[in-house]
Order: sequence, then C-alpha cells, then structure tokens
Amino acid sequence: MDHDMPGPGDHAPGGLWQTLLPVLGLLLASAAYLLLAHRARRRNSARGWGRWRSAAFLTGTFLLAVALLPPLAPFAHHDFRGHMAQHMLIGMSAPLALVLSAPVTLLLRTLPATRGRQLTKALHTRPARILTHPAVAMLLSTGTLALLYSTPLYHASTGNAAGHWLLHAHFLLSGCLFAHVIAGPDPAPSRPGVPARLVCLGIAIAAHAVISQLMYGGFWIDIHAPVDQVQGGAEIMYYGGDITELLLAAALVTTWRPAPGPQPRSAATGSPLATGAAAAR
Repeated sequence: MDHDMPGPGDHAPGGLWQTLLPVLGLLLASAAYLLLAHRARRRNSARGWGRWRSAAFLTGTFLLAVALLPPLAPFAHHDFRGHMAQHMLIGMSAPLALVLSAPVTLLLRTLPATRGRQLTKALHTRPARILTHPAVAMLLSTGTLALLYSTPLYHASTGNAAGHWLLHAHFLLSGCLFAHVIAGPDPAPSRPGVPARLVCLGIAIAAHAVISQLMYGGFWIDIHAPVDQVQGGAEIMYYGGDITELLLAAALVTTWRPAPGPQPRSAATGSPLATGAAAAR
C-alpha cells in the first residue's frame, strides 16, 4: 500500500460524455427489454411475461446507474472505498437482478423461429458449455480479484479512462456469468445440479472473505491508497459480498425446480415434443 497517494485513479476520466454515455446506454437497454416484454405478452397473452422479470431488469439498470453516475462515480476515482462500492454494485448486485430478468428466455420468445434456433444452437456449442461451467465462471468473477488487487494491474487499469471502463465491463460480464451459472432462470445446457452449484457458491464466498481479510490486513496487495481507505474498502467487500451472495443462494433455492422426467415422444416422429427454442416459445 502507498500511504502517500490520495487514492486510486488520480486522473479521473472527465467530460460530459462520460456521464451521458452510461445514461444513454442504460436507457436504450431498458427500452429494448420493455419492448421485447410487451411483444412477448402480445404474442402469447396466456403465458405473457412476468412483470416481476421486467422489474428485475429495471432494478439492475438502476443499480448500474447508481454505480456509474454521480455522486458515486466521481468519489470512486479518488477514494478506494468508492471503487469497492462500485465493484459491489457492478459486479455482484446488478448482475443478480439482470440475470433474474431472464433476458435469453425473453429473446427466445420474441425472436423469429430461425433466429431462435440459431441462438439455441449457440448455447449448446462447446465454447458456451466451457464458459458456463461453474468453475470457469467462478475463476473469471472471483478468482481474478486476487490477481487484480495483488498486482499492479489495479492501479494500471484505474489510471486511464479506457482501462477503467474495461474493468467495469469485466466486473459486469463476469458477475452476470457467475449469477447465471448459479441461479439463472435462462437455459444453461451444462449447468450441474443444485448441490454442485451450492458448493461452488460456498467456495466463492470463502474466497471473497479471504481476499477481503488479506486486504484489510495489508497482506499481498498492491493498492495505491491510504490505509483507512483500503480497510474501509475491505469491509465493504466483506459485508457487501456476503449480503449479495446470500441473495444469490436464496435465488438458487427459489428458482430451483426438480429435474423433469422423460419427455413424451411424438408417435409420428419419435422425437421429444418440445426442445430448444420451441420450448422457450
């Protein structure tokens, strides 16, 4: 730790576009989701689309707005505690809400049949299966934290605008991937059973606790910020991570469904009656 430096990201990215761009992106994402949800209700009024799913997506975009806009965003450029609050919102809280909105299922219900089959096929490819394996998702979301905070990578990434936004993107995408693998309602062909996912979540919780405790004690970290900021950030990581991961565990239990039995087969074709995109529609 560097006791003399005021905090991470000494030259915070500036300019009005740094605020307008996230606002525009979040508004467009929200409008697109609500439009698809409306289309899903029109196509099948019986099944419709749960309004709580839409509420979950809007909650996720709201949490991202809190993280990326003033007053938190400017504060995060000068105080490590603000950075860690951003990390909790972008990498853990917002992804859980976004994943629970089931965006892939919504796409499968609204895309044309050909596009829906293409998306279903993409979800079954080998790269997709590897990426959605719990161990890989945990390594990308939790494992990279040790690399980030114990090497010069953190200071390098927060020292310029491009690196800072890439760090945000990594937090968001890896957080969404992990939440999807553990408790996402969207289809995941290689997702293991509930016991295996609970074990994976338990390992992630333990890893978060260890990293935050090492950070609090100043062991094996490379963070250019005053001690009180680093310790405050470690506390936010410890308690904020616990709360979000408990919510993730609750989502896993809530969204869990028993494994379906053998599907009835068509007498004419001998194939399952509903698969892939057709099942989602």
